[in-house]
Amino acid sequence: MDKKLKQIKNEALELCAPVFHEMEEISLYNTQKVLEAFRKHHLSAYHFAPSYGYGYDDPGRGKLEEIWCDVFKCEAALVRPQFVSGTHALGTVLLALLEPGDTMLSAVGTPYDTMQSVIGISGNAPGNLKSRGVHYKEVPLKGDTYDLEGIAAMVDEHTKLVEIQRSRGYSLRNSLFPEDIRKIIDVVKAKNPKTICFVDNCYGEFTNKEEPIELGADITAGSLIKNAGGGFAPTGAYICGRKDLVERCAHQLTVPGLGDEMGSYAASYRPFFEGLFLAPHMTRQAVMAAEFCAAVFQKLGFAVTPEPGHLRTDLITTVALNSEENMCRFAEAIQSWSPVDSDATPVPGPMPGYVDPILMAAGTFVQGSTIEMSADGPVRPPYIMYFQGALTFEHAVLAVMGAAEKILGK
Repeated sequence: MDKKLKQIKNEALELCAPVFHEMEEISLYNTQKVLEAFRKHHLSAYHFAPSYGYGYDDPGRGKLEEIWCDVFKCEAALVRPQFVSGTHALGTVLLALLEPGDTMLSAVGTPYDTMQSVIGISGNAPGNLKSRGVHYKEVPLKGDTYDLEGIAAMVDEHTKLVEIQRSRGYSLRNSLFPEDIRKIIDVVKAKNPKTICFVDNCYGEFTNKEEPIELGADITAGSLIKNAGGGFAPTGAYICGRKDLVERCAHQLTVPGLGDEMGSYAASYRPFFEGLFLAPHMTRQAVMAAEFCAAVFQKLGFAVTPEPGHLRTDLITTVALNSEENMCRFAEAIQSWSPVDSDATPVPGPMPGYVDPILMAAGTFVQGSTIEMSADGPVRPPYIMYFQGALTFEHAVLAVMGAAEKILGK
């Protein structure tokens, strides 16, 4: 690393220091919350044991969901390795709660790419919501944020469910802080108290002190290979919230009549418990990584969001790299500084659920894990890479500076 880049690294760390201190306090608060739930529910090594067959009365599964309810302040939870991704859990909520003739409203612009396929606003995937007779509406963004007046105008007596996507996805809008989620829910409930408020919590768990159910949401969902799994969960996702709504989701996940009573797991539940225990700390590492990446690349002259110097509400930093060549250089550097497949070369390619070719760097221990360090983006102007995750901040420093060197041709 040359002298200029060392100076940029040091200046970036200095800029980030006050925010890092605030992140430490949030991590301590959330760690205490999780630890108290573990103690209250008397977790034992007995609960780590695998289960087989139908999985009736699985003690590990039951204990994990008990603890989850305590941490996320909800009436019921499905925390299952049978979910193949966060999108699977989110889609399960929509498919379970929306019937032909119902109307759903996306409160914060167009949802994430894979959710567009579930809803039926892109592609023609079999069984999507629109093909089942569900009506879809969305409230356009106002600049780079949500429009409370627009939301109020579009919620009426026919609005069955409002989806609130916390993270930006592949867009440049602001991600939602807890106070933003609360404001949106308050507006929705004021117009129609019966409307179900559903928060897509992917990338948001443990970044702040409050989770969506505490903010007035009826139901929320997310992935276990993002924040909530702490880098240890090998697969899965969760749904939690009101008991009646979660029960309907359970019958959608399995089949009507079986619900949440079944579902074995032949591997140990230990990684799920350990991941949840470590999740506040690991999330802090990842948000520190995102903050540092933003500081470095802003100093290099690239547009980044969120800008450094502020608390964050998800793991993601966007870097507008202005060309496909720079995107590829960035991805190559992140991949080469990864612990797994460091000799691979990322190239753009098609991915299920996406319209544009996707460029992805992800040398992770768990495939698709975004609490581990990765970078990806659709190859389209202005050629933005979405950087997220890091199990250790030290790893992020090495990789981000490696990407800076690669972009500058050092």
